[in-house]
Amino acid sequence: MTPKQAAFVDEYLIDLNATQAAIRAGYSAKTAGVVGHENLKKPEIAELLSSRMAAREGRTEITQDRVLLELSRLAFLDIRKAFDASGNLKEVCELDDDTAAAIAGIEISESVGESGAVTRLKKIKFSDKRASLDLAGRHLGMWNDKLALMNKDGSPLLQNLTVNLVQARGSD
Repeated sequence: MTPKQAAFVDEYLIDLNATQAAIRAGYSAKTAGVVGHENLKKPEIAELLSSRMAAREGRTEITQDRVLLELSRLAFLDIRKAFDASGNLKEVCELDDDTAAAIAGIEISESVGESGAVTRLKKIKFSDKRASLDLAGRHLGMWNDKLALMNKDGSPLLQNLTVNLVQARGSD
């Protein structure tokens, strides 16, 4: 493996962007997209990336399963679990793990009235449920934001254009 390829591996692990990794590793910006894509296909680079990603996963304990678990906690939160039978917000130590994980913040303010009575106002803010559902849906392939131009037979339009161009050039 060349020093540039090793640098590519280091840079790729930063943001998983092959084009930017190639540029940061010293490849030409003009060819970085192609070089980055080609580098990812090279067995020695793919193997090193795989082992480095596995090592990072072990060190950080950030796994796909863990990320999906956290997303599911946010996406499927039942707000009723944050309150007791009387409708009062439970103390943080009384919350179950799923509910506690979904809380983005709690604000408690106290005021003393003229009679000396203390009034407590508790506000709870949960993480964005819709965003969590969107991310989970994307992971499951439920939405497709990519534009794919297809022929009537389901084959990619670009494939036929390429074949037609090659055939047209061959007949000249």
